[in-house]
Amino acid sequence: MDFAPTQEQEAVREAVSRICAGFGDEYWLARDRDGQFPREFCTALARDGWLGICMPEDYGGAGLGITEAAVMMQTIAQSGAGMTGASAVHMNIFGLNPVVVFGSEEQKRRMLPPLIAGEERACFAVTEPNAGLDTTQLRTRAEKRGDRYVVHGQKIWISTAQVAEKVLILARTTPIEQVRRRTEGLSLFYTTLDRSRVDVREIEKMGRKAVDSNEVFFDGLEVPEEDRIGEEGRGFEYILHGLNPERILIASEAVGLGFVALERATHYAKERQVFGRPIGQNQAIQHPLAANWMELQAARLMILQAAWRYDQGLSCGAEANAAKYLAAEAGFKACQQAVMTHGGFGYAKEYHVERFLREVMIPRIAPVSPQLILCFIAEKVLGLPKSY
Repeated sequence: MDFAPTQEQEAVREAVSRICAGFGDEYWLARDRDGQFPREFCTALARDGWLGICMPEDYGGAGLGITEAAVMMQTIAQSGAGMTGASAVHMNIFGLNPVVVFGSEEQKRRMLPPLIAGEERACFAVTEPNAGLDTTQLRTRAEKRGDRYVVHGQKIWISTAQVAEKVLILARTTPIEQVRRRTEGLSLFYTTLDRSRVDVREIEKMGRKAVDSNEVFFDGLEVPEEDRIGEEGRGFEYILHGLNPERILIASEAVGLGFVALERATHYAKERQVFGRPIGQNQAIQHPLAANWMELQAARLMILQAAWRYDQGLSCGAEANAAKYLAAEAGFKACQQAVMTHGGFGYAKEYHVERFLREVMIPRIAPVSPQLILCFIAEKVLGLPKSY
């Protein structure tokens, strides 16, 4: 058993760190204020090929694993870019995994290279306001008409839809009352976001202002049949292949955010003098920060285990969900403690830790709630009765 990072993983961390170094605190504070999408940052990553880190080499990707992608996403968040930097490229890293696994050769050659090169951006349209995490109850429908589908419906909490050229849509092609199982009859499409048929309305939110979240309304969006991924009616099965990588990557981002918050708090605790001594000399300051470090390290190890299992083709549902839960909780505690360590200055934007605290709520809530993860572990790992 070897816990040391491979040379390749260390090379990923160092190379991504160099890019992130060109986008310091002032850049991310400015994006937090003006809400402008961090295009320059995305362009820098795309220029060096990082948007395709775990895409096949045949289509312009690096051909690395989810483990290396996790290292990359932790590095981005830990640089101070936080969830803003990570979310700006998150979809590119894992989102088109269903295309890689289930797409035709023609689709892979048409769809993947522009995304990897940063020439196109995509959004992931699954969540709906009345379905929540019960994906089988999606109401967005795609009706077959000749050689195309016509999509009607509503999605919510769709990131980057303001700037995306493409959209990955899960829609019902067979009414739920006509299928044997609720998971059947859903189809997956990757197509152009035709804004003459799609209304995108931004949701004002607590943090990550520069990466938009939206309500999206589809009113007769026409999707060519060649933009359907795999077989009609098997879309739910296809998106499951992207869920575990997504949990692993967002866990990595939460850990990265927790570590940068811990770093800022530790530095401040060493420098801040009260009653003639650094506040970091007081155990009331030391002990919570030490606990934060241990919790973040434990979460990081679970992330690496989940990523390793995924890359080895092993089942990793329990590990990926556990990683997401532990990382989100550890990241939140570290960000909260960073604010408290700074005292009143923790509330000031110039110290950045309040931004970290606002942003760490994202991995705590999404893409699945901590309560549902507890239900999953209770049922699937411990064998307890299903509770929902």
